[in-house]
Amino acid sequence: MIMVMAHVTDAWTREADRHDDRFFQTVFVNGLAAPLFLLLAGVALAMAAESRARKVGEAEAARSVHARGWQVFGLAFLFRLQSQLLGWGPLVNLLKVDILNVMGLAMVGAAWIWRLAGGRAARIWSYALATTLFTMLTPIVREAAWPAMLPDPIEAYIRPDPNRSTFTLFPWAGFLMAGALAGELIDAARTSTQQRILHTGLAVAAVAGIAGGYAASFLPTIYANSTFWSSSPTFFFIRLGIVVAAIPLAWLIGLTWGPLVTMGRSSLFVYWIHVEMAYGGIALPLKRALSWEAAMLATAALVVLLYVLVLWKNHLMAHRTLPAKLQILAPVLK
Repeated sequence: MIMVMAHVTDAWTREADRHDDRFFQTVFVNGLAAPLFLLLAGVALAMAAESRARKVGEAEAARSVHARGWQVFGLAFLFRLQSQLLGWGPLVNLLKVDILNVMGLAMVGAAWIWRLAGGRAARIWSYALATTLFTMLTPIVREAAWPAMLPDPIEAYIRPDPNRSTFTLFPWAGFLMAGALAGELIDAARTSTQQRILHTGLAVAAVAGIAGGYAASFLPTIYANSTFWSSSPTFFFIRLGIVVAAIPLAWLIGLTWGPLVTMGRSSLFVYWIHVEMAYGGIALPLKRALSWEAAMLATAALVVLLYVLVLWKNHLMAHRTLPAKLQILAPVLK
């Protein structure tokens, strides 16, 4: 829902309303959509791997989640091809690095860690290390000389390129690794007591991340060059703390509202179709045309429409198996 609001307000809010406090507050909330998307992908990957391992063994479970990562990576190019066919600019856009590109590769990396670490404790520590490395190395990688030696389409995965990158592995893959860590912990909590301890621990860790990141932002940087809003680890950990806090909060209030669960299980399908609705030709009359209030109402209306489309998709796909040549679409349609 935050993801939909992010794209609707970005695409449809008129220029006159893009400079007041309400819009900036909305932008901050919208900025949590991508971290949540990646974090929850990591949570789902780890929990799916552990669940599958109990049924078919670790080797097959690792192969399954590894393949899912490559599926998502392939879907990133299919999504770009769809956008190209619908009229989204020059052919170079096919190589643009967006969130699905980063998510797919990060999932492949997380699956690799899951298999090689061997055992839950080792996986937890490995995911913690991976999260830290993707975060703390970001300012260094962005200033390093060696990425410039890579072909431009590959360099765009490492550090931002205004013409090619919306997201990069550094630091965005860190959110998925942190999610995989959380997924391991959630899967391990079986009893009500364990769950209470887990969510208390996640809440404490979230507050520590937010407070620690905020406090560190006032200290002299340890990097030669670092920008708070883009490459700084302090901002990363503030956002990570906020999105991690959503997990114990959801558990505390018993957030099991049916429509929200349904939308969440089809989040990739929602992403796939709503981007064209927000930015494509179908929305041309609305682009930069709505007041902030109207954009909020439009967000709510689009969420309702998307929910109806999710129900329709679920009805069509119930008890159906995709043929082999269409299996790449399974993460979107199933």
